[in-house]
Amino acid sequence: MKTRQLVLEDGTTFIGNAIGSEEESFGEVVFNTGMTGYQEIISDPSYCGQIVTLTYPMIGNYGINREDFESIDPSINGLVVREACSTPSNFRSQESLDTFLKAKNIPGISGIDTRKLTKVLRKHGTMKGMFTAVDRSVEEVVAELQERPLRKDQVSMVSTIKPYVVPGRGERIVLVDYGMKHGILRELTKRNCHITVVPYHTSAEEILHLNPDGVMLSNGPGDPKDVQEAIEMLKGIIGKIPLFGICLGHQLFALACGANTSKMKFGHRGSNHPVKDHATGRVYMTSQNHGYAVDETSLQSTPLISTQYALNDGSVEGLRHKEYDAFSVQYHPESAPGPEDSNNLFDEFLNMIQTNIRREREACRSVQI
Repeated sequence: MKTRQLVLEDGTTFIGNAIGSEEESFGEVVFNTGMTGYQEIISDPSYCGQIVTLTYPMIGNYGINREDFESIDPSINGLVVREACSTPSNFRSQESLDTFLKAKNIPGISGIDTRKLTKVLRKHGTMKGMFTAVDRSVEEVVAELQERPLRKDQVSMVSTIKPYVVPGRGERIVLVDYGMKHGILRELTKRNCHITVVPYHTSAEEILHLNPDGVMLSNGPGDPKDVQEAIEMLKGIIGKIPLFGICLGHQLFALACGANTSKMKFGHRGSNHPVKDHATGRVYMTSQNHGYAVDETSLQSTPLISTQYALNDGSVEGLRHKEYDAFSVQYHPESAPGPEDSNNLFDEFLNMIQTNIRREREACRSVQI
């Protein structure tokens, strides 16, 4: 097999076997601790522009199949694994990991010590990295990495270009696509919702004109402060329509209400993160993928309250508006991959919508009387 090297911006270098595309690639190097779900991870738009390290020692053993994609075209910039299985064993499998990466023009590396790489990222934080040929000077690559900035327009790269409808007979939901996972659509369609998916830059006026029963804010990549259009839109709809935000949507909801967000050292990426509910004391196992978090101290001067927190580091995992029908979570209740402990949040959102509809009808009747 051909070899290639992965060089981090601090000069740490790993040499291994090349898989996938043969092109050089640049991005932020992150790690995911999930034991399964590599296909969903690779196709999650929230990883746009990143080089993803999978900590489980063998990846690709159940192949690639048509049912488990979270987007049509993966947007990761690279994949790092300890061992890439070339002979998957699974009745659903249609191709190997390597052939899929080649087809999608995604470079990868196998045969390196992913445990060491993960420990480096945990100690020093996520870093820029690059896949290059082994004969290229490490000093030259490091100099390029230190000068080359990470992109800030990831959301525009993965959001839908035009609105589209997924028809249903139930509640009418506007789903704002910041890099939406298909799992969100699956959960809403399973509940017979009529869904209108709109681009990230859709204005408050355009959303209100659609007259939805509720608005859902999807997950997505990058720094929430780079998506100013979304923050302005949210300021125009909070209090007017029931709202539910997931991951990046959760962070944008916080910013629109006056809270602050900050970059985490190495983020939360995996399918086994415990989250505790303040009110009930119940602990949920959750799927997570985010590099930014809401600053808890910044909530004091806002109309938001923290509803849930991460047991591993105490970071904010849930928010609720004190006055209006609006809430959000930092994790992924649609799972894919991961546990389904918090799947009921979609039902909670629809119950909120139905309560709001009844309230509006009663208000109309009282005015007529």
